[in-house]
Amino acid sequence: MDQKVVASAIFRGKKAKYPESLNVPFADTRIDESEISPKVMQMIRHEKVKYVSSVVRFEGKGFKPKVRMLVLTRKAAYLLEAAKIKEQVEYSTIKGISTSNLSDGIVVIHLLEDGKQVQGDVIIQCDHVFEVVTRLCMLAKKEELVAVAEGSLEFQFSPGKPGTIDFTTGHSAQVYKAKNGHLTVVGLPTAAFV
Repeated sequence: MDQKVVASAIFRGKKAKYPESLNVPFADTRIDESEISPKVMQMIRHEKVKYVSSVVRFEGKGFKPKVRMLVLTRKAAYLLEAAKIKEQVEYSTIKGISTSNLSDGIVVIHLLEDGKQVQGDVIIQCDHVFEVVTRLCMLAKKEELVAVAEGSLEFQFSPGKPGTIDFTTGHSAQVYKAKNGHLTVVGLPTAAFV
């Protein structure tokens, strides 16, 4: 299925800036495979790299922002830091993908809670949110599990430990931990969705 058709099914009428994205073609990748560490490429060589982009990963209860390289293969999503695989998310462990309805670029990858899992849901921010979410959900075959949230969304720090992301608009885009412990994401105001 064409990526733009999938993106339309997910985002049309739901997310800010979607109408402006219609005439912008999706890139095959944002970072060339040659820029991935040879050590990492050796570890994932059987999986075929399908897409690579730079993202910011918000980690832990303090939501520390860390620049990562997101690598999508046929089997899994990887978050890399230089020559290290920091996180591996098998597509079979994804139970949903969420974004806000605003123009903030936040993506939450919700993971199944099983006995082996110690990490919680994955929170990232990316510049090409329509492209990243579309590629991720198509590779993971989870198109029907993408949700566009208004106001706030729930996630899991770790199994049984919920957290909240609050979305709002303001004069400058920012992401920070609020006094109430929530991750607060401020997007720029945009025109109505089409």
